Amino acid sequence: MVQTYIGASITRKEDERFLTGRATFVDDITLPDMLHACVLRSPHAHARIKSIDTARALAMPGVAAVLTYQDFADSAKPIPVRLYPLPGLEPYLQYPLARDKVRHTGDPVALVVAESRYLAEDALEAIDVSYEPLPAVVDIRESLLDKTLLHEEAGTNLAATYTINTGDIDAAFRNAEYTRKEEFKIQRHTGNPLETRGMVASYDAGNRELNVWGPTKVPHFNRGVLASLLDFPEENIHFMEPDVGGGFGIRGEFYPEDFLVPLASIRLGKPVKWIEDRLEHLVAANHSRDVLCEIEIAAKRDGTILGIKAQVYGDMGAYIRTHGGLVPSSTAALLTGPYRVPAYQCTVHCVMTNKTGAGTFRAPGRYESCFIRERLLDMVAADLNLDPAELRLKNFVQPSDMPYDAGKTRSEGNTVFDSGDYPEAFNRALDELGYQDLKPRQGKQPDGKYHGIGIASFVKNTGRGPYEPARLEVSETGHVDVYLGITSLGQGHETSMAQICADSLGVPMDSISVFHGNTDFIALGGGTYGSRGTVMAGNAIHLTCQILRNKILSIAAGYLDTDTANLVFQNGSVYRRGAEDQGPLMALGEIAALASNSPDATEQGLQATGHFETDQLTYSYGTHVAHVAVDPETGKLDILRYIVVEDIGRSINPAMVHGQAVGGAAQGIGATLLEDLVYDEAGQLLAGSFMDYLLPTSRDVPPIESIVLENAPSPLNPLGVKGAGEGGIVATGATLANAVSAALAPLGVQINQLPLSPDRILALLPWNRS
Repeated sequence: MVQTYIGASITRKEDERFLTGRATFVDDITLPDMLHACVLRSPHAHARIKSIDTARALAMPGVAAVLTYQDFADSAKPIPVRLYPLPGLEPYLQYPLARDKVRHTGDPVALVVAESRYLAEDALEAIDVSYEPLPAVVDIRESLLDKTLLHEEAGTNLAATYTINTGDIDAAFRNAEYTRKEEFKIQRHTGNPLETRGMVASYDAGNRELNVWGPTKVPHFNRGVLASLLDFPEENIHFMEPDVGGGFGIRGEFYPEDFLVPLASIRLGKPVKWIEDRLEHLVAANHSRDVLCEIEIAAKRDGTILGIKAQVYGDMGAYIRTHGGLVPSSTAALLTGPYRVPAYQCTVHCVMTNKTGAGTFRAPGRYESCFIRERLLDMVAADLNLDPAELRLKNFVQPSDMPYDAGKTRSEGNTVFDSGDYPEAFNRALDELGYQDLKPRQGKQPDGKYHGIGIASFVKNTGRGPYEPARLEVSETGHVDVYLGITSLGQGHETSMAQICADSLGVPMDSISVFHGNTDFIALGGGTYGSRGTVMAGNAIHLTCQILRNKILSIAAGYLDTDTANLVFQNGSVYRRGAEDQGPLMALGEIAALASNSPDATEQGLQATGHFETDQLTYSYGTHVAHVAVDPETGKLDILRYIVVEDIGRSINPAMVHGQAVGGAAQGIGATLLEDLVYDEAGQLLAGSFMDYLLPTSRDVPPIESIVLENAPSPLNPLGVKGAGEGGIVATGATLANAVSAALAPLGVQINQLPLSPDRILALLPWNRS
């Protein structure tokens, strides 16, 4: 009997080392004669640097070096954009250290390297920097006036803008029986992994080899960037990713420190370690969200959507970082969601402010667009006296429409939904909640609290290409080693990729080891981001297994003097086709030994390298529903039930997908209710610690009910899979905002802005409005 692994909730192989404290994180790496680095950061949001005097710091015992921009000015280059390199962004890129001015609180000014972290921290205070403070701008609309320019050479704070047009938007509004215009704001917040950023670099001058350890979701890209910035041979740089304590889109991009630490190691000839503290993370690592949207909808009286037009403003912070214009661009690309919208016009604006540079956070642009669209649909339903569920069912893209071309809503091409049954997932969510029974019981309850139901549907692109390789090697014991170019930020790839390999190759799962996160393992790799790991690397493994299976059967057929058509490979052995019950003819280890010892071999041992290539995206989809209670005395929101329904095409490991949904929803609930990177008018961050930047605890998050559907496999890849890493967070903001609005509808409350903090809810109540 052939055992199958795909679809089984197998315990994660990597959990043993995590749960027993044997995982190795970057701060666990200790090398002989290792030095420690700290970064001097600007206390000003906007200021000109008049002078930097490092003499006192350099004179301190134990200090090995102090680096400023002038130490590499002759060869300095800005950090390039990896994704969404919109025209016009180039003047706003960040150099590893501030040149003539600082543009946000926390902007890196100098790097100190010393014998210990404590000595390096002390030396920071001995660096004398003379600043000329400049006016700061922290508001998008104020920034667009260009009264205060962040990058004078660019001449404007509008880094990029472009317009999307599909259908006839003028006709849609001309023929509309109903229109509504609204403005929505998603606050600035960010991911806070348990482990902050860090890096260890060690330069071997004798061999001119540079070894770099640190979490990087795109090791091959980052290696290329580092090689370019250092003017160093790329093949002599070795990126190695240890175990990682969370990523969420924040970790693993190329930051200034990823250049500075290796540079220091090269200059000093010793290993250098840098570990970020939490304050640094909040002021220096990528912020995200922070989108303002003006939107107008045109519809018929029966709720049929005719068109949407919008202006999306993304607060990019002080510098354009590696994600380019991704967040506002993705907000615009998916603003129409899983609905038929015949006409759509949207202008995207990337706006610079004196805040930390913006990047991605789990479901970038998808969370934002879902909140904007789903809130607007609830408002439309109320205006037209329609059930919010009925309105959505009327406008969903239907299964018969698939593949559905939503038009050129992305700068790089059309948005084409590959497969799906959106009404089915939607109805499943409503049924699980008991929507029809709960609906009439919304509003004020006998205990004085107000109850409400929130619904929000989403569709999100996953599996970004264009290319992902895999390499498989078989030892003479029959053990299979899988080498990948993706990395693991906690997703469990060592388990899920082994499940795919086991089924696709036909070997027991316990005979497979998965290796990733090392540029020496494989020549190229796209990395792990945007829910692409399973789609890209999983299919690369599957296709490489087919190559390897053919080799296995060919070698066995030659040895057994028969045709490959007469053989079958399963359960780690070769059998005669039709006579499998008579036992195996050869084990995989024997075949590997033949391959290694054959005088005719064209390669070393039994191995195969393959890849998966695509220029199309897969689209997972689903619906979130929530039942909440709001206390009008305190503004406190209690989530009584929260349900996530998501169709991902095919589930490799349902337990792991459930974990992604629960974790994503918990993260989204925190972002929706609590998290807010607040700045004052002078550009000072007011939420620079966990005393002020609030994260959810177990008491804030209810048990998350997740339902994984596999009813719409993707036709775009052999496994039929779609990404599953972000579906749990996408619709949390929209769902909870809709639930609160429904609960407080008798009081005339509508939610247009996040977070849903108690003070914001209280301010919206009629007796508190000014």
